[in-house]
Amino acid sequence: MRADRLVSLVLLLRQRGRMTARELAGELEVSPRTVLRDIEALSSAGVPVYVDRGRHGGFSLLPGFRTELTGLNQDEALAMLTAGSTRGGSIFGLSAPLASAMRKVIDALPDGHRANVDDAARRLLVEPETDLLSRRTAPEELVAGVMSEVRRAVLAGHKLRFDYAAPTGTPRSHLVDPIGLVTVRDRTYLLALAAGEDRTYRLSRMLSAEELAEPADRPARVDLDRVWAERSARFLADDHLSVTLEVRASRRDELLGTVRALRAERPAEPGWLRLDVAFDDLRHAVWAVWQLELDARVLAPDALCEAVARRARELVALYPS
Repeated sequence: MRADRLVSLVLLLRQRGRMTARELAGELEVSPRTVLRDIEALSSAGVPVYVDRGRHGGFSLLPGFRTELTGLNQDEALAMLTAGSTRGGSIFGLSAPLASAMRKVIDALPDGHRANVDDAARRLLVEPETDLLSRRTAPEELVAGVMSEVRRAVLAGHKLRFDYAAPTGTPRSHLVDPIGLVTVRDRTYLLALAAGEDRTYRLSRMLSAEELAEPADRPARVDLDRVWAERSARFLADDHLSVTLEVRASRRDELLGTVRALRAERPAEPGWLRLDVAFDDLRHAVWAVWQLELDARVLAPDALCEAVARRARELVALYPS
């Protein structure tokens, strides 16, 4: 870990020139005191780091000093920088390692190509936070520490215990054998086995998670694309309640946070969207629609329209004017 940080420190100084201890600490996500210890270690190892005293001082490298990272051509570096511009690092809790890797990619280029690649990467945007309909597509928020525990269990092949809150149920504890992590439309899912049975869990519904020391009982190799495709097909074939409704665009994400699946989406009147979604059952659908108050209009099935209307009549009767 410290070795990676020292490399990142050298690359930052190479690419940006003079930087203060506070600036370096912010980039490396450590304290200024740790930066000073790292600078001392680099100097002892023969890396020419110089300190400039005074108000505008900081640390810098001897001009012309290079690390030994080579082998990337301009297109290869551009491909890696473009891939790194997606939100995979943020989604899987790997933002800091991704930033470190990107610094190494830039430093691997010859001096004449570095500025060209940096400019080219700025002209390619992958998965922005807002689409053409001005809908935000920011990743869902996870409870602190959940992603790191789940990721460690998946990669180490250890069992995982977590508390999970389903949309309409009380939280329950689960013990699973994790297989992999999948992110679809900014939602992250854990694919796992529970007592040998296939299970899929949304990480945003995990209240806590703990990697255990016990090895997971899972296949040694996995084709995650195939597993995800099979589970998606099986999920959509299950006996769920299919619902068509219109929802105000500003509350789309709130609705999708409660459904089992989104099957189709298209524009309706200005400011509204028409969605085909799946719920567990009629009770689940009534609960979800009711949360949106007047910002949702059920079109089908008739049973859901009648159930929502019946609930409204019962509330009116309970609170007469």
